[in-house]
Amino acid sequence: MEIERKFLVKKLPEHLETYPCLLIEQAYLCTDPVVRVRRQNDDYYMTYKGRGLMEREEYNLPLNAAAYEHLKAKADGRTITKKRCCIPLGELTIELDIFSSPEGLVLAEVEFPTREAALSFTPPEWFGEDVTGDSRYHNSNMIGR
Repeated sequence: MEIERKFLVKKLPEHLETYPCLLIEQAYLCTDPVVRVRRQNDDYYMTYKGRGLMEREEYNLPLNAAAYEHLKAKADGRTITKKRCCIPLGELTIELDIFSSPEGLVLAEVEFPTREAALSFTPPEWFGEDVTGDSRYHNSNMIGR
């Protein structure tokens, strides 16, 4: 089960270059339910995500590079590319996604161990609007943009 809140970003945090980052490319085979393939640096996955905005099922299966490329060619819509910086926040991690496609979008996601933790979360000052409940900011809905 994935429990996650998502925010627009008012400004990038200082010293962003000091945090570990991943280069991510992902494409969608289906959007209802969500079935995507992802390259994350040199790792490859197929992911199933159930319905929901803040809480939903999520399953990841490892792929190899050849399987990823084969499945990516069958994807609907365009490929999403982004740089993800992982920023520690106490026991949590902020996943700051800086998108190349769609260009200019920056989102911060935080995953939580429980629904209660998600609901009681106080975001850092540099976070903007909470868009958790806005399905337009699900990556699977951005492939048509």
